[in-house]
Amino acid sequence: MNKSLKTLIILAIIVIAVFIMGPFFVVHEGEQAVIVQFGRITNVVTQAGLHIKIPFIDEVIKYPKRIMAWNGEQRGIPTLERQYIIVDITARWRIANPQIFYESIGTINRAYDILGEVINSEVRTVVAQNYFHESVRDSNFILGREQIEDLGLVDIDMEQITSAIQSEVNHEPVTRGRRQLSQEILERSRRMVPEYGIELIDVVTRQIRYSDELTDSVYARMIRERNQIAQAIRSEGEGRRANILGEMDRDRMSIMSTAEREAQSIMAIADAEAARIYAQSYSQNQDFFYFWRAMESYRDTMPSFDLALSTDMDYFRFLYSIEGR
Repeated sequence: MNKSLKTLIILAIIVIAVFIMGPFFVVHEGEQAVIVQFGRITNVVTQAGLHIKIPFIDEVIKYPKRIMAWNGEQRGIPTLERQYIIVDITARWRIANPQIFYESIGTINRAYDILGEVINSEVRTVVAQNYFHESVRDSNFILGREQIEDLGLVDIDMEQITSAIQSEVNHEPVTRGRRQLSQEILERSRRMVPEYGIELIDVVTRQIRYSDELTDSVYARMIRERNQIAQAIRSEGEGRRANILGEMDRDRMSIMSTAEREAQSIMAIADAEAARIYAQSYSQNQDFFYFWRAMESYRDTMPSFDLALSTDMDYFRFLYSIEGR
């Protein structure tokens, strides 16, 4: 085999090896890459597609371009009054600058560790600077219209019942609240992560629960407050009941008074008509009128007579003669 043939074979092998090692690399959607040459970044690729690298020299390191989630561990944190609460935090983040990310952190796992250190530190700081009720409540409003409607109290004076509840339940006033504290944690954490090439999108308080030492006392307080709220609602209901019963009594008295006047008027007309009929009957036949009145009187009085000493009275005259003599 001559020298030129050997040279061609060697060149062919080198070319095949180069293509096997790959002068091309693919960046998929949702990915970004940095090209590293002997530990030094030579290029940053953020567009998806087919790209060229130098085989054996360039190293392609890919990172996610999408938004990722960081989930913290539940931790017991003391509040300003030294009451421990269990705080569960989650956050969303992404790699905003792949070059800085590679130079400062290098790996995704290390990024999660850094985020944990930054966010947990800020959570401890913010919670420790605020009172217990600021972390667990978001407003001073206790019972919303939706909750009142769920109780079946759809026709109720919201301002009056809210005032009654607020006066019954003694709550510490909320000046900042849970939502504002979450926003403060986000803003404080955002100032710390740009040096790592990271953009922190949001920090959300997923759950805040009481420590075991606080649970019993908190439940007792919740029961007491709910009883106070129930009492306020019952008081409002009793007041409305009294108003309704008062209106019913006024309406009943008005109806009865009107009915009594109408009855008296009808009775007066009936008595007048009866008197007229009696007078007319009397004028037509006086003897029959006396006889008929006597019979009606006998029918009403005779059954109740237990003893009669004498019947020789004008009252009994029709017992002896139809003419009454």
